[in-house]
Amino acid sequence: MITTVLIEHPWLTTAALTALVLGAPFAVPWLATHRRVTQLLLAVSVAVVLLLTLSPTSASPADRCAIEWSAPRLGRVELMANLVLFAPPVGLVAILTRRPLLALAVGSAASVLIETVQLGLPALGRSCSTNDWLYNSLGAALGVAIAVAGRAVSARWDGSAARRPRDRDG
Repeated sequence: MITTVLIEHPWLTTAALTALVLGAPFAVPWLATHRRVTQLLLAVSVAVVLLLTLSPTSASPADRCAIEWSAPRLGRVELMANLVLFAPPVGLVAILTRRPLLALAVGSAASVLIETVQLGLPALGRSCSTNDWLYNSLGAALGVAIAVAGRAVSARWDGSAARRPRDRDG
């Protein structure tokens, strides 16, 4: 279902990617100070990942994992969707833990686990692909980069506020 929507509206993945890259770094400082909201968003984003990657389909999967490597291109709707899918949960883990490399490793490992489940449970109708892992991992790296950039924005805002002279009249 989601693939059909994305194929009919290929601009959606590019729009989501653009929104993530341009907007999310400015949300990070707020999310970093509102842990419960960040935890809730993490739970929702993980649920979305699991729903979109492990829900059964009527497709007939391949008998083994497809070994393929494709270069990133905005027009590759399904691959870009894999990238966009993993950026939010991994970025939120990086915000919560303040350990971006750990978040990246967990995101990439989660993708391997999902692809392994898809391979091991053919009844799901899902196909395992190294491209899916690659783009999920690129999305994880994007999520980490956004979290790190957001922390840098936050530090810059905090530092500039501390250096501003105080109003002595009021």
